[in-house]
Amino acid sequence: MGIVAGLDSSPDFTRIVVCDADTGAVLRQGYAPHPVEGPEGSGRPSDVDPQAWLLSLGEAAGGGLLEGVQAIGVSAQQNAVVPLDAQGGTVRPAMVGGDKRAQVAAADLIDALGGREAWAQAVGCVPQAAQPVTKLRWLAKNEPEAALRTAVLMQAHDWLVWQLLGRPVRRTTDRGGASGTGYWSAATGAYRPDLVELALGHQVMLPEVIGPSDAAGTTPEGLLISAGTGETMAAAFGLGLGLGDAVVSLGASGSVMAVHPEALYDQTGMITSLADATGMHLPVVTTLNAVRTLRGTAELLGLADLESLSDLAMKSTPGAHGLVLLPYLEGERTPALPHTAGTLAGLRRESMKAEHLARAAFEGMLCGLADALDVLRGRGVEVRRIFLLGSAAELPAVQAAAPSLFGAQVVVPQPADYAAIGAARQAAWALGVSQGTLDPRTPPAWQGAVAQVLEPGEELAVGQAVRQQFVSVREQTHPGAFRP
Repeated sequence: MGIVAGLDSSPDFTRIVVCDADTGAVLRQGYAPHPVEGPEGSGRPSDVDPQAWLLSLGEAAGGGLLEGVQAIGVSAQQNAVVPLDAQGGTVRPAMVGGDKRAQVAAADLIDALGGREAWAQAVGCVPQAAQPVTKLRWLAKNEPEAALRTAVLMQAHDWLVWQLLGRPVRRTTDRGGASGTGYWSAATGAYRPDLVELALGHQVMLPEVIGPSDAAGTTPEGLLISAGTGETMAAAFGLGLGLGDAVVSLGASGSVMAVHPEALYDQTGMITSLADATGMHLPVVTTLNAVRTLRGTAELLGLADLESLSDLAMKSTPGAHGLVLLPYLEGERTPALPHTAGTLAGLRRESMKAEHLARAAFEGMLCGLADALDVLRGRGVEVRRIFLLGSAAELPAVQAAAPSLFGAQVVVPQPADYAAIGAARQAAWALGVSQGTLDPRTPPAWQGAVAQVLEPGEELAVGQAVRQQFVSVREQTHPGAFRP
């Protein structure tokens, strides 16, 4: 079929991969950092001039990187809002990232619609500080003139696709990107313009949501541009996730998502109901404490890095001699305990050793994520295989404990630009459909991620006992807080 490209415009850089359209083999790649940083700590969501994304894209594509490419897919950071005026000019810099001070706007919106359940029912998620709908509320309250001039709303990947196509009259997005806005419902597949008006104070134009294998358009040079999508959806597509697959992401905070055939409505707001890049759904459950638990423990023990903490933890045994850490250091979302603190239980003379505390930190982090997995399992989501992402996934203490605590096969993919690869796979799909060689319902079958596969094996019973120990302490400390 030829060659295609996928570009991922993350918060800090642009990566581009050029792939064989049939196999997905990466042929060439480019990289460039974004040239500008938005002001931090200004009491408002971070601002970035979207032109910075274009400059970075141009630099990453230098040296003839895109020569011979027939189609391009775009992945970009989620939650970045580009407010445009009626002529298509930016009203203000793009609003990116999340700022704790935008939580006031989120709380305002939750109250304005009648509570968390009303939001969960409307769009499958409850407003959070980083979400576009919350940023619109912040804009209306803090920059009313800019809010009034806003006539069109786009997200980062929408805006980049639009720019690549030469700023046509038609503006498009995809289900994946739309599902994170807080004003599009994955369950109904439709916008809720009333929620935009509730947040911003007036109606605006929103991009047309096109199908997973649809093309957004063709450049004057004849280059096909696919729908594009958010980074999370692109990475899932690049990894080749399907039904029965879940992803556990180990960042400072943690997240668990899985592929599911339908949107999940969760009245507590624990589940964020996103759409994926294939026509399926990606319910997500977030924890506030993952690698920050490990970093805090390493600092407490005077260790230089997480590798040292892992080495120390491996000197202990499963269950950490009865030591249990509830890792709720920043409060917690899953279970909903926003104002709580962490708990260390099971202190006995024999358990008061550094290696047992190190082990308890790893087990506490993974048990917290297992709770998040149970939220999805409790709603009928099938989990046969778990992809473990993030640099901490490489740590021996994580790999030793994760399969038995999660009760499933764990796959640790080799580090790669999965979001860019997913964007390229989407481009190949749109190209194949346009040429009549691919079914619009079936994406190209690319080779899967190179990965290490870990089985629970004989350790399963031990892991489940450790998990039960964690659950008992959680229930004693916070009775009834967790209801999967």
